[in-house]
Amino acid sequence: MSRTKIKDILQREQADYSVTVKGWVRSFRNNQFIALNDGSCMKSLQVVAELGKFDDAILSKINESASLSITGKIVLSQGKGQKYDLMAETIEVLGECDPNAYPLQLKNKPSLEYLREKAHLRFRTNTFGAVFRVRHTLAFAIHKFFNDKGFVYMHTPIVTASDAEGAGEMFRVTTLPFDGAPRNEDGTVDFREDFFGRSTNLTVSGQLEAELGATAFGEVYTFGPTFRAENSNTARHLAEFWMIEPEVAFNDLNDNMDLAEEFIQYVIKYALENNREDLEFLQQRLLDEEKQKPQNERSEMALLEKLEFVLNNKFERITYTEAIDILLDSPAYKKKKFQYDVKWGIDMQSEHERYLVEKHFKKPVIVTNYPKDIKAFYMRQNEDGKTVAAMDILAPGIGEIVGGSQREERLDRLEQRMAEMHIPAEELYWYLDTRRFGTVPHAGFGLGFERLVLFVTGMTNIRDVIPFPRTPKNAEF
Repeated sequence: MSRTKIKDILQREQADYSVTVKGWVRSFRNNQFIALNDGSCMKSLQVVAELGKFDDAILSKINESASLSITGKIVLSQGKGQKYDLMAETIEVLGECDPNAYPLQLKNKPSLEYLREKAHLRFRTNTFGAVFRVRHTLAFAIHKFFNDKGFVYMHTPIVTASDAEGAGEMFRVTTLPFDGAPRNEDGTVDFREDFFGRSTNLTVSGQLEAELGATAFGEVYTFGPTFRAENSNTARHLAEFWMIEPEVAFNDLNDNMDLAEEFIQYVIKYALENNREDLEFLQQRLLDEEKQKPQNERSEMALLEKLEFVLNNKFERITYTEAIDILLDSPAYKKKKFQYDVKWGIDMQSEHERYLVEKHFKKPVIVTNYPKDIKAFYMRQNEDGKTVAAMDILAPGIGEIVGGSQREERLDRLEQRMAEMHIPAEELYWYLDTRRFGTVPHAGFGLGFERLVLFVTGMTNIRDVIPFPRTPKNAEF
């Protein structure tokens, strides 16, 4: 008999039929009741191993996380807590699990910090099962959203010679030896003998390449891994993460904001519709966690309430100048509760962004028209000479979740800005060609996928929403 998923059994609303299920033991009570989970859903299936029906040699191997194949009949449950039971007829132990050696005894409720050290096994817990099912749903929803709108999915390079952000914090890619690398006369490394014949690095963004696609297909998006060699050991930063970056020809800043708002609301709604059980579990986990915090540090809204709130409210739209004025006039600033100073021209910190979202507007906020000196070279310059047509979307709990702009399509203005920022135009000739040959107004944005998963699941550390986090001094697994 072929395997039936536990999710299908629980959704079938039917009893009195035979099935084979395969999964991992969550618990074994009274030498009779097995909670079996196969990862297809949050709930486990209760299997009843009738007393006296199975050899002690088999029963002794039914320990937490052992894998089993069980054939039997689905019946209406006589007990509380579940609708159906599987009355076992045959039990086969596929893989044993020594309870004395197994590092995740779930009855002891291991901490998230401990589970990060056991990332290869943490998927078996309810919390991480829920998180990564939601992550999958969000990834699928992203592709569905753009596909249904007619966007072309572009795979942009992971190894690149350009630095799209001008940040300089990149991982170098080389086949040259660490000791004895060839040198130029001035002592610098001679990359002509490297694999690509030049200095290369892991990508920090696929945006510039996506712009090339947008000037041919009209609407494109990327969804792939990006890398930042920032020594940021925080709950919000990763060295390897996934980015979604749409680029749309003929869009201006307002079109860009409309697309980003529609996109965020779409994927959240999709997760609510398809992972309700997982999100309800994560909401209860968050409520239990917050009971340990002082009242003033607890979230004002439960997880599902927060997600519904984002769906049911238009995002507030303000300029950067208006945002600074609000912060300067805030009780938090006047009482010196901000750690970082507030003045026009600063790159707003997370505490400033969260104040705008959580305290002032109490909804997601889109901030536009940032000072050009704190933004990238490719953003379209406004006529005031001080700001650029940029936009960031700020979300409750995490601050910035989306960053984007209308791109500078005017060749002379782009070349002038690159010169001011000491970005070598000859290395980006291919990018400038899009402004030489049929340039058009266009816009796009980037969304860090893990930030989105963090927001939707209510988790508080970004290392808990990616399977194997890459952080400073940590590249395990």
